[in-house]
Amino acid sequence: MNMRKLLATLLLGIALFAAQSDATIQYSVTQQNSNMTGIVTNAGSTAYLLIYTGSVPAHCSSSATGTLLVSMPMSSTIGTVSSGVLTMSTITSTATSNAGTAGYWRIATSSAGTTVVAQGTVGVSGADLNFAGGIVWTSGETISITSFTITANGA
Repeated sequence: MNMRKLLATLLLGIALFAAQSDATIQYSVTQQNSNMTGIVTNAGSTAYLLIYTGSVPAHCSSSATGTLLVSMPMSSTIGTVSSGVLTMSTITSTATSNAGTAGYWRIATSSAGTTVVAQGTVGVSGADLNFAGGIVWTSGETISITSFTITANGA
């Protein structure tokens, strides 16, 4: 094979590899529902939504960072799943135990927060959980959540 053909073949291979690496993984609705149902199942019947100051830890298995602002009891079945979307059931309005700026949330199997099932960001817009009224809270302020959903990848 001459050098031009070898170079052309090599460049074509690189281009095909690059095109494949940009592909997005897709899941069936059944798999999306299974992923979201796993959150419901793993959270158990005594789950809490914990909201902290600071940045989201690297993994759910990592220790919490920042200050715990509020520990909110969730329904005994935390939510329902349809079309890859987990819609939370009632989350009890709760007064904050500390003052600070909310940065992230965790769903844990208890108020101790030792077994974390899911976590995400908190903000006023564009976050995983948004509070239109602001995220700078005083101690004793009652926090209410009227709607909270988690959407599976690709849903």
